[in-house]
Amino acid sequence: MPDPLKLYKAKRDFKITAEPKEGGEASKGLLTFVIQKHWATRLHYDFRLELDGVMKSWAVPKGPSFDTHDRRMAVHVEDHPISYSDFEGTIPPQQYGAGKVIVWDKGTWEPVGDPRKGFAKGEIKFEMHGHKMHGRWVLVRLRGHEDDRQEPWLLIKENDEYARPAAGFSVVDEMPDSVRDLPMPASGAAAAAKPARKAAAKPKRGAPPDGAVKADLPATLAPELATLVDGPPADTENYIYEIKFDGYRMLTRVQGKDIRFVTRNGNDWTAKLGPLQQEVRRMKLPDGWYDGEIVVHDENGKPNFNLLQLAFDGSNTARIVYFVFDVPYCKGYDLRDVRLDARRALLQDVLAAKPSDIVRFSTEFGTDPAQLVVAACQIGLEGVIGKRRDSRYVTRRSPEWIKLKCGQRQEFVIGGYTDPQGSRTGIGSLLLGYYDKDGVLRYAGNCGSGFNGASLRHMRAALEQIATDKSPFPPRAVPGRTNHWVRPELVAEVSFSEWTATDSIRHPVFQGLRKDKPARSVVRELPKHMQAEAPPADAKPARKRAAKKAPAADDALPGNLPATFKVTHGERVMDAESGVTKVEMVRYYALVGTLMMAYLKGRPVSLVRAPEGVGGELFFQKHVGDTRKMPGVVRMDQALDPDHPSMTAIATTEGLLSSAQWNVVEIHSQNATAGHYDTPDRMVFDLDPGEGVEWPAVQEAAQLVRAFLQELGLNPFLKTSGGKGLHVVVPLKPKLDWDTVKDFSHAIVDHLARTLPERFSAKSGAKNRVGRIFIDYLRNGRGATTVAAWSARARPGLGISVPVRWEELPGLKSGSHWTVKTVHTRLDEGNAPWADYARSATTLTKAMKALGFKPGKQ
Repeated sequence: MPDPLKLYKAKRDFKITAEPKEGGEASKGLLTFVIQKHWATRLHYDFRLELDGVMKSWAVPKGPSFDTHDRRMAVHVEDHPISYSDFEGTIPPQQYGAGKVIVWDKGTWEPVGDPRKGFAKGEIKFEMHGHKMHGRWVLVRLRGHEDDRQEPWLLIKENDEYARPAAGFSVVDEMPDSVRDLPMPASGAAAAAKPARKAAAKPKRGAPPDGAVKADLPATLAPELATLVDGPPADTENYIYEIKFDGYRMLTRVQGKDIRFVTRNGNDWTAKLGPLQQEVRRMKLPDGWYDGEIVVHDENGKPNFNLLQLAFDGSNTARIVYFVFDVPYCKGYDLRDVRLDARRALLQDVLAAKPSDIVRFSTEFGTDPAQLVVAACQIGLEGVIGKRRDSRYVTRRSPEWIKLKCGQRQEFVIGGYTDPQGSRTGIGSLLLGYYDKDGVLRYAGNCGSGFNGASLRHMRAALEQIATDKSPFPPRAVPGRTNHWVRPELVAEVSFSEWTATDSIRHPVFQGLRKDKPARSVVRELPKHMQAEAPPADAKPARKRAAKKAPAADDALPGNLPATFKVTHGERVMDAESGVTKVEMVRYYALVGTLMMAYLKGRPVSLVRAPEGVGGELFFQKHVGDTRKMPGVVRMDQALDPDHPSMTAIATTEGLLSSAQWNVVEIHSQNATAGHYDTPDRMVFDLDPGEGVEWPAVQEAAQLVRAFLQELGLNPFLKTSGGKGLHVVVPLKPKLDWDTVKDFSHAIVDHLARTLPERFSAKSGAKNRVGRIFIDYLRNGRGATTVAAWSARARPGLGISVPVRWEELPGLKSGSHWTVKTVHTRLDEGNAPWADYARSATTLTKAMKALGFKPGKQ
């Protein structure tokens, strides 16, 4: 009898590779499957089904998709031994398939029909029971390829209760890690309850629910956010519905007696919630992260946002009530991959063990969302939240949590106010706005309703503290000549009846100030349309379509990317440490594009390309010869720098995507713009720690540099470098030439190094900064560059450079505090920490005089 593993063995030298030569017992019950994530020449997923004592195997470049419209190419490869299902490790260089391998998913599979006949025919239907893979699937061989050595097949999700659109869920992106050390998941009749129409079965007392993973309690957690929609979903029975509370979103971290309350933006509000902290401590809740909303009820028992604010201001003694609706971590387990109804069942049991009047479980509100919204509006509530019963917890805005509002209501930035008329005191009305995609504050109308005498006077006092002479809106955007302007820092929550044709709000009513949201995050909130469920798909017609035209090598990307934008070799791993692929890099720059363009427009850039990814050879390019294949990337006027080829600029956010498609990881920018290239508009000090310097010393050094610059009358700003150190940036009015600015920055660094020689070095080179920090002033020379804010770094882990407030410095863990993988935890803050950057620009005249610096004599 021929050896089914002959080809497998012939390709490998088992004296070198740790892969198993043979072995593994055939299953006595249900057949097993494994999917291995494999970083070979290109990242792909090895899809293996046990059959006839071996693992039938396919290489799936893009990995599986739960979208029934996706046809994933699956190349049939040689059979593998059953023992291969447990293999994790690195296949050595020069060996077949060299690269890292992890067990991405495992479980059991049930064939639908005879799998052997299906294999011979070219169509295998089956049901999967894994940690990540569920429901019915089909493998279909493309016609006309039966004799190929490596036959092309398609892996397709069949339409069932597990099917989900790709725009809302990517299993390979959202569940990237190994499951090797997890127990085999339940299968067949004992499988976890299906995610539609029926609630998940309660786990046995003491047993973790399916999907729970043993994990340490993380120090921080970003909440899942709901998406505003224009109507109820078609499959309403697949959702649970809760009251939309009129309060503040609040996460609670419990670790023994250490109890902290954190807002949706990561601000610690523990000190403001003393009574609530005492109550949670009394309840002795298990260690975990709890997610909910804090509210204050009025005399009718309705949540009242204004009363909640007064409770914080100390104006009354109203009782704050905490409604808890989710538990992403609990009892030593990460529950984010547990379906929602199972998480809520566990949460309800936890809260019921020690009942409380002020810490309550957020119960379901009913089953008919249309009637629920009507009822909510009638009793004066804000609306209804719907959540898919099977949804996992994701730390970002999700289409699986939806908001159905009674009326129009959202946050607006206060840009000014008018004077009161007649007997009214304080203010007449607020001038409201929101930020558009280009970061411009757009005028949205006035709001004068919803105040009383006390709140009018309080508002006037608060606004006078942030008064300014300059309008934060575009010129002539706001009618009237007697308006008072304020810095755009305060956020008002306002209800209104509708948007007018001129993009203003009608019948606005002030609800209160929001202290949990940064002004820069306020945009116009537009409801998304709920799509109807896709009709059932038939695998055979799909096969016929596929036979005519094989799928493209790279799909158009959803989300923030233009529909026409293509990414080639998107599966290529750009960083082995984080596993980030090329397509994820493109998506990252799509995500931060608007934030980043604020620091790139009109500014010469240099691009750092990494065709082989982090760890490979890097190419630093200041001049791009042909930009025709890079939309959004332009060549600048050569007259700016006549002695060299034309410099490069990124003109639009699409230029960022084009650059990432061209394998660019880092984007550096110069200290001047094209409008005044001979006179730089900023000064940069790069704090670069030498060997033996610990992070606390870098933090202390940044504070020292800041203090000295402020003593000179300058206004320094801070950002992480994305690498080991920090960047201190001083905005300048473009008055002085390059040499003068560079020489003065050198004088500042020399002064610091002479004053504190044990801490600072003014000389580069590793031997000059052992145990010290080199303050790199060379970034201030003509043509020199510094990594731009929000740029990734071509270093293991892909840290990113992020603008921060000086008050945040003590909480930073390193210069790469945020990475491409964790940027979502920072997006709500955006560029808000540098909101005053442009207004803080100054000349260097007084600073030079204070330091005794004379241009041209250094």
